[in-house]
Amino acid sequence: MSSPTPEANILLVDDLQENLIALEALIRGPGRRIFTARSGDDALSLMLEHPFALAILDVQMPSMNGFELAELMRGTERTRTIPIVFVSAAGRELNYAFQGYESGAVDFLYKPLDPHAVRSKVSVFVDLFRQRQELQEAQVQLQRAVAMRDDFMSMIAHELRNPLNSVYLQAQLRRKMLSSPKAPDTQAMQKMVERDERQIRSMVRLLDDMLDVSRARTGKLAIVPAEFDLAASAQAVVEAIQEQANATGVQLTLAAPESLRIVGDEFRIEQVITNLLTNALRYGGGKPVVVTVGLRDDLREAFVSVRDQGMGIAPADQERIFEQFERTEGAAQVAGLGLGLYIARQIAQAHQGRLEVRSTVGQGSEFILSLPLPAPASPA
Repeated sequence: MSSPTPEANILLVDDLQENLIALEALIRGPGRRIFTARSGDDALSLMLEHPFALAILDVQMPSMNGFELAELMRGTERTRTIPIVFVSAAGRELNYAFQGYESGAVDFLYKPLDPHAVRSKVSVFVDLFRQRQELQEAQVQLQRAVAMRDDFMSMIAHELRNPLNSVYLQAQLRRKMLSSPKAPDTQAMQKMVERDERQIRSMVRLLDDMLDVSRARTGKLAIVPAEFDLAASAQAVVEAIQEQANATGVQLTLAAPESLRIVGDEFRIEQVITNLLTNALRYGGGKPVVVTVGLRDDLREAFVSVRDQGMGIAPADQERIFEQFERTEGAAQVAGLGLGLYIARQIAQAHQGRLEVRSTVGQGSEFILSLPLPAPASPA
């Protein structure tokens, strides 16, 4: 979606109110905001408060004439780059135009004004202003993209280094055990293999997450719908993560009906539940985590809720955390790339469902995956 066209501010400065009214009527248009001032002091105050695409200054004003105002503008950082067009009722023989250009003006107009010429000149400067604004916005976006890339590469290196180091050290230890004159400890070797498998699965999951982000952004996130039991899927995910919960001392419980059949991609839905549970263990502060599966008959949808009792999420962060590489405040010491919730929401939306969060800082968070139920069968 393209960003809205920036509004262009135009400043008119003349000591006569009737001149301001006439000039404003001449250049008013959509996307333009007209400011008027009847003295140089008032004009400077406005220029210090607002960015302007153009300033049209009357030359002959009491107290401070247009040339003096232009000199002050050129000497102030905030107003230095505002284009100036002078307007004068004096005859050409006074050669005000030369003085105006010396003061830094981009154009000089004599009264009576040519309406077509005035409108054309104003349009040129408004277009130039908008182009500068768009260029500045593009530069900001580019800098942000470069910073995100650098942060991403740093996170990837960190996330991959730990499991790779672990696998490498385990391999070195096995090499030492095998070269020992004693028979290798089969049980110890088995535990090492299991640890290797966990670390390798961790790296594979990291790579899968990155691939899923790419697929989601290009609209190629594969969804293969079929009828399956959501309650059984939630049970399978909880059982798979139970060992991790036990290792961290987290009490993990599931409340679900005996069966709840829906239509969707079972693998992808389990991926969402896994991401939500993994986050709950990471950010739950070691406190109990509850998974609930149920129905909302009034909305014709099933839901899976994952509730923790951890740090909670501030209201300002509750939408931001669903973006790529975004994480809640206070999560800097917790492993992760900030991709899981983005992918989970993309999967929910691909199922015509929703992924929402309810949270209070210091009181934990509840993530709710809502999925539509299949339409009831038509009577024969």
